[in-house]
Amino acid sequence: MSLQTNNEVLLEIKGLKKYFPIKKGFFQRTVGNVKAVDGITFSIKKGETFGLVGESGCGKSSAGRTIMRLYEPTDGQIIFDGKDISTLKERELLPYRRDIQMVFQDPFSSLNPRKTVAAILKEH
Repeated sequence: MSLQTNNEVLLEIKGLKKYFPIKKGFFQRTVGNVKAVDGITFSIKKGETFGLVGESGCGKSSAGRTIMRLYEPTDGQIIFDGKDISTLKERELLPYRRDIQMVFQDPFSSLNPRKTVAAILKEH
C-alpha cells in the first residue's frame, strides 16, 4: 500500500497585511497605523492541519479575522480553493465562510470540553 500525498493547495495567503489607523484630534485625522499583520505568506494543502501560534499581541487573531474577511485586508491576496477572495463583496463571501472556521484563543468558548479534539474533528 502506497501513501499518497495531496499537493493541492486549499488556502494560499500572499503578502497579507492588515493595518489599523491611529486617529487623533477633534476631526479624528489618521496620524499613523498599527501594523497588526505585515506581509504574511503561507499555504495550506487539502487535508492538512494548520496552527497559527505566537506571543500574545503578535497579530494571530487579526490575521485569522482578516483571512476570514471579518476585517478588510489592507493589502495582499487570500486565495481559497483557487479563487482570490480578497476583494469579494459581503454577499459573495457566504459560500467561503461555510467552508472555513477559526478556533479562537479561548478554547472553552469554541470547543466542547466534554469531547476530545478527535471526536470534535470527526463530526466535521
